[in-house]
Amino acid sequence: METEVVAATESNQSLASDSDDNEVKRRCWEQREALPDEPKCVICGRYGEYICDETDDDICSVECKTILLSRIEKSGTPSPCPPPVKLPTADECYYVRDCSNETDSKCLGSVQLELLRRKLNISVKGGLVPPPVMSFSSCSVPQKLLDNLEAAGYEIPTPVQMQAIPASLTGQSLLVSAETGSGKTGSFLIPIVAKCVKSNLTCSERKQKPSGMVLAPTREICIQIEGQAKVLGKGMPFKTALIVGGDSMAQQLYRIQQGVSLIVGTPGRLIDLLAKHHEIELDSISIFVLDEVDCMLQRGFHEQVMQIFRALSQPQQLLMYSATVSREVEEMANSMAKHLAAISVGQLNKPNQAVKQIAIWVESKQKKQKLFDILTSKRHYKPPVLVFVGSRFGADLLSEAITICTGLKALSIHSEKSMKERREILGSFLVGEVPVMVATGVLGRGVDLLCVKQVIVFDMPNSITEYVHQIGRASKMGEKGVSIVFINEENKKLFPDLVEILKSSGAGIPPELAHSKYTVTSFSGCSHHLKKRRKHGN
Repeated sequence: METEVVAATESNQSLASDSDDNEVKRRCWEQREALPDEPKCVICGRYGEYICDETDDDICSVECKTILLSRIEKSGTPSPCPPPVKLPTADECYYVRDCSNETDSKCLGSVQLELLRRKLNISVKGGLVPPPVMSFSSCSVPQKLLDNLEAAGYEIPTPVQMQAIPASLTGQSLLVSAETGSGKTGSFLIPIVAKCVKSNLTCSERKQKPSGMVLAPTREICIQIEGQAKVLGKGMPFKTALIVGGDSMAQQLYRIQQGVSLIVGTPGRLIDLLAKHHEIELDSISIFVLDEVDCMLQRGFHEQVMQIFRALSQPQQLLMYSATVSREVEEMANSMAKHLAAISVGQLNKPNQAVKQIAIWVESKQKKQKLFDILTSKRHYKPPVLVFVGSRFGADLLSEAITICTGLKALSIHSEKSMKERREILGSFLVGEVPVMVATGVLGRGVDLLCVKQVIVFDMPNSITEYVHQIGRASKMGEKGVSIVFINEENKKLFPDLVEILKSSGAGIPPELAHSKYTVTSFSGCSHHLKKRRKHGN
């Protein structure tokens, strides 16, 4: 496509006098987003400023016209490398749309849809999934919700929001994977708010009943989700209830009894509440969301999640989200929902590409000193810094040591601290009062730490999946960040996976890791296995 567009001649850029400027837009990203009720380009969905003279389709640029004309000549089956096409001459150029006589935008053809998804790095499998949208105004949501989105700083949808929001609004059950910090929370909350508000408007004479339920593995994630839901539902008939440990159960029960649209909670506390108060009715819930689904369907959470799922009257829609989705999780998800559609954005189960990874070989006894060296280095210290450790006791000790040895104020956060303490500590970190936070896995997933620029994995977690989630804290919405991981032979079980992760991101590999017998043995065994399978035709 690049060669097709670059080859466009100047004659393709003649334009009628009533245009906003003197040249036809050459690339689709030079065109602005479409406003409500404006025509949209049939290829990319941006403002359809022009009408193609050969097809009468709405288009936004030379690039999209070229794609449109080339696809008309083909059978309709997309190819990975489309052949070059003949560009239109000056006599064949499109003309500027007459805005006084607008027509509805046309649906994307299967080939154009495939090209758009490929451009956005979106993959869709199963189900009936509509095309991505290029703006929030293209979704069938209340105007007040659009106003709230704008006030909250949502400018244009991220790729996962472009695809997941319209799919969710159709009622399709989804398994969605997208890298950390890609906007997954907004992609399921926006449809939930829209549907709950619509339901409440039609039944305004009665007390609100919960239409949606979101389960997440930690209190911090739940607090964040519920807070964001309140922002999106402000000024509309939409109330929420936060059901997590550490807060008064009586207050949580009262909140639900007063009428809410959405329940957000951790599985353990929600089961406790349901066990003690059988009068709580959940038969009105139609949307059931599992955030961090790979964690929620593993041991420790799986039975609790299924217990809650069975207590619901078979919700009409199941939405499951995570940055990493294993085959086992995919199979369990398919068993829970009929006609499930899978949406993945970016590289599945890979770390956020906006995070620069640095791996350092450090023996266990030298890790503290190496950490202090980084935190006192003008070149390497990039606050605010989030340091991950493997134990609650270790978090407390390390935060105290950082404060004493470096002079930097550091606090720890883990599950043993009260809810009040955790809120205060996290708040101090987010506003910049505390430059260094030492945490266990409670902050490894889901929580939007917008301020974090640097993550230091002091203790390598037990799985490469958790490592991917932890380093993802250093980036939000594509903002660049840095992650540093300390490794030694204590982490030998993860060497092969870690090497692959580092290679995929172009990060340097310490010689001790590259030449370790645990790394070399694992890869040589893998290669032999592949050769053997090929030899036997497998």
